[in-house]
Amino acid sequence: MAPDSHQHEAAPPAAPARPFIGPSTVACPTGAFGGPEPASKAPQTPVLGDDCWILSGPTAAGKTALSLLLARRLDAEIVSVDSMAVYRGLDIGTAKPTPAQRAEVRHHLVDIVEPGEIYTVARWLADAAAAVESCRSRGKRVVFVGGTPLYLRALRDGLDPQPAGDPEFRRRLEAEVEATGPAPLHARLAAVDPVAAARIHPNDARRIIRALEVVEVTGQPLPTSWADPRPLHPVFGRQMLVLDQPRQTLRERIDRRVEMMFADGLIEETRIAAAQPGGIGATARQAAGYAEALEVLVGKMTPEQAIQLTQQRTRQLAKRQLTWLRSFTSAIWIGA
Repeated sequence: MAPDSHQHEAAPPAAPARPFIGPSTVACPTGAFGGPEPASKAPQTPVLGDDCWILSGPTAAGKTALSLLLARRLDAEIVSVDSMAVYRGLDIGTAKPTPAQRAEVRHHLVDIVEPGEIYTVARWLADAAAAVESCRSRGKRVVFVGGTPLYLRALRDGLDPQPAGDPEFRRRLEAEVEATGPAPLHARLAAVDPVAAARIHPNDARRIIRALEVVEVTGQPLPTSWADPRPLHPVFGRQMLVLDQPRQTLRERIDRRVEMMFADGLIEETRIAAAQPGGIGATARQAAGYAEALEVLVGKMTPEQAIQLTQQRTRQLAKRQLTWLRSFTSAIWIGA
């Protein structure tokens, strides 16, 4: 499925009047984008400057089309802020920019890891830091585009150092999620770290597993100080745009997008990805549509039921995204 093609009628904001002067830089992480996550130290974080813009909004609001207009106006490249666009081969259900759109404006952090991999917010920060420096090396501005609020919040507030992981323990929990879903693990988390359980959605298997992993490794709850507000970078007040739609319009766009996803072959795409080594991991299958397509493939759900459930989950996602985005109190909200 091609990504949202809704055109925003208003002209995008003008580029900064003063010439571009690259701000201080950070070192790129070793290896290509999607490389190993930094272990147990503060993750690399993009250094924001006047050359950075941010465009967010709920799913299906029309961010892709507006981002291309904005990037052309600013002579910028796009850094994806989408936790599902990182996965190769998961194209229909993630509504990635088309090859033609990616040829028109260079995109970063799209198609960088396999669907079976776990991709964390710390890893995204490191990869985004490398992407920003790649843009600056060509004298380009940067437009962060996407609706994953956890990534935006990390970009705004940073992350504290996290303890190293326990891959075997994580694999056991992932197997439990496969067998019983995330609810039992969320209940277990509530018993050992109620603060983390209260702020992590019961269906967010990846973050539930990470919180339990931290308790297993350290004997202590997940650090929470990273979530405390830090001094706000001016970019989030002057150059962060949130694209919104009237509620009924957004609902209709979501329902139509989901119908098109299934019509365009989401079930077959899921079958192919699931058959690859590593399959579709716990993180990737959180994307609305893939879990439902897997249920269709094993005969537990009809395509019609899958469409209805995916529409419901996507509407819930949009509502959560809007709730998160309201925490960016100085952002500029744009009516579509």
